[in-house]
Amino acid sequence: MADGQVLEFTDVAKRFGPVAAVDGLTARVEPGAVTGFLGPNGAGKTTTLRMLLGLIAPTSGSATIGGQRYRDLKHPLQTVGAVLESSSFHPGRSAAAHLRVYSHAAGIPASRVDDALGIVGLGDVAGRKVGGFSLGMRQRLGLAYALLGDPGVLVLDEPTNGLDPEGIRWIRRFLRDLAAEGRTVLVSSHLLAEVQQSVDSLMIITRGRLVYQGGIEHVVPQDEIATVVDAEDREALRRAISAAGFESDERRTGLAVRGADAPTVGRIAADAGIALTALQRKGPAFEEVFLELVSGARVHPSAATGEETR
Repeated sequence: MADGQVLEFTDVAKRFGPVAAVDGLTARVEPGAVTGFLGPNGAGKTTTLRMLLGLIAPTSGSATIGGQRYRDLKHPLQTVGAVLESSSFHPGRSAAAHLRVYSHAAGIPASRVDDALGIVGLGDVAGRKVGGFSLGMRQRLGLAYALLGDPGVLVLDEPTNGLDPEGIRWIRRFLRDLAAEGRTVLVSSHLLAEVQQSVDSLMIITRGRLVYQGGIEHVVPQDEIATVVDAEDREALRRAISAAGFESDERRTGLAVRGADAPTVGRIAADAGIALTALQRKGPAFEEVFLELVSGARVHPSAATGEETR
């Protein structure tokens, strides 16, 4: 396995005539985590990835892998495994034959073909023609291609597209396992619910500009989240919360406690022998904050610097 590499976008821009598909994007993707690349359709995600992979040249700025442009990598397939958009396969060629073409061209041992197909769960159908594959099986074959050189960097566009629920759960675990090995995993998606369950950190862009970079847990600002709790003896509850080192504000529905999640507040009450009548998290939903970021109604400090919020 190649080592995970830092992916770096430095004031990168791409114009197609008068249209700015990507506009001064600065961001950094670190190894050891699954990073989601999120944005509405037409935000510039695919153009950004195509610049990273040397498929199109930036108008200005740079996109590098371990400090090098893709075209300067000595062993690209052994460094970066990528699947962008819908992969095309010769329908009359078997899955194994498809991968052997690429392994031979890249000087990758033929044994990696069986290894890659086995890893993605296609070992039993290696000899079947791709024309008979379902969309989900084609997605897995694309992933097998990305893994062919056992690279340290994976760049995947909508990897769960066409997969059934079992396949989606499998790829979530699989990507996390790859990141845990120290690989760099960048996954483009427009599915908010899937991203929330699949990634560790996020890059969000809209109209070609970065609007958020950081841990997924920081998308919703912590100072906008409160745990609202109530009890018949509200004053006793307030004293217990204060004794535990947390401040609370009184609301109509109870006490709003900042800096403590619901399990923590529940334990405080239990330790004090206080029976609760209400305990819930209050704050904006992930989807609400995402829509505000991409519409421009909300600005996050990480968008200006390209530095990840931790």
